Amino acid sequence: MTYIQQLGENAKKAAAASARLSQGEKNKILLNIADLLLNGREKIKEENLRDIENAKQNGISSSLIDRLTLTDPRIDGMAEGVRQVAALPDPVGKVIGGNTLDNGLSVIKKTVPLGVIGIIFESRPNVTVDAGCLCFKAGNTVILRGGSDAINSNKCLVGIMRDAIGAAGADPNIIQLVEDTSRDTARELMQANEYLDVLIPRGGGGLIRTVMTNATVPVIQTGEGNCHVYVDESADIGMALDITDNAKTQRPSVCNAIENVLVHKSIAKEFLTRLSERWNGKVAFIGDDASAEYITLQKKADDEDYRREFLDYTIAVKTVDSVDEAIAHINRFGTRHSECIVTRSMENAEKFQKEIDAAAVYVNASTRFTDGFEFGLGAEIGISTQKLHARGPMGLEALTTYKYLINGNGQIRS
Repeated sequence: MTYIQQLGENAKKAAAASARLSQGEKNKILLNIADLLLNGREKIKEENLRDIENAKQNGISSSLIDRLTLTDPRIDGMAEGVRQVAALPDPVGKVIGGNTLDNGLSVIKKTVPLGVIGIIFESRPNVTVDAGCLCFKAGNTVILRGGSDAINSNKCLVGIMRDAIGAAGADPNIIQLVEDTSRDTARELMQANEYLDVLIPRGGGGLIRTVMTNATVPVIQTGEGNCHVYVDESADIGMALDITDNAKTQRPSVCNAIENVLVHKSIAKEFLTRLSERWNGKVAFIGDDASAEYITLQKKADDEDYRREFLDYTIAVKTVDSVDEAIAHINRFGTRHSECIVTRSMENAEKFQKEIDAAAVYVNASTRFTDGFEFGLGAEIGISTQKLHARGPMGLEALTTYKYLINGNGQIRS
């Protein structure tokens, strides 16, 4: 039996026990996890520092090191996220439909756990806790496979969650970590059809494409965020500058940060000039010839630049003739994550929200709000950019499915 097969066997065995836990039992365990995270912060930071030092030696960029780093506020945030999950209603066992047929059969549609979930993710160790606790609350078992750059942090965090589960008399294998971070084990996990009910990749475009190419288990595609702000001709320039600045620089290494700004030609001069002055070299511009009249470009943009998820202080710029051109550009190059229009025109706002194909479409607000916590869902498993089985921030409800319960008194079909 291979390493992944053993984890799969453990998860399948733990699944029935996980599904039987009551809401009260799950919430008690979650609150204990939150306490253990806070009480163990020094150990967490110690293990995280090992990962950071390794990342620096390996030449990892500063923005990716930021994703890796666990500070006191981020540990506090993880614990608060766990408490919020504990406070949410149990998504399992809800009656979401049903009726009584003419033949007397009672049909009930009821939510149940997805089962065994595999999650492959990169860098950000807070995902370890978010994913583990959300899957647990929804009655699932989970096999977590983080990147090698966060292995020490992830071992520590998974250890905390397993300790809390075991202390309550439940099976710690409800949450497991793939500690062998080789490509071979990742590929085997992607093809573990005998064990996994669903696989969720969470990370950049490279990871998403690798999983979609190699997986044979069902996949929920999340994460890649080639997001845009379109500054319409009627936009309030000050508002547009604030939104663009926040959406790009508040935390450039995350999937809901923008990678492109489109601007209507009639206000391109004022907006781009003021944006360049505000950033003062902090953000590098890649763009088209029309934009180059007002800002200094690092290089001229090609199609691949407009598709790229930079995850850093670089942005692609394009001057457009109309809202229709902006919509066409976004639908061509975007990843169906989060898109924004800044405008005073109700007509253009409604057109943009109707015609843009994305999970979250904003009018006059930063794309940085696309987040389970911000949407009131508690912690999230990721941002789904597909249309089946979930879309947008995936909270507890997205980690359940349903089954039909049919009760009769001897009916047969003629």
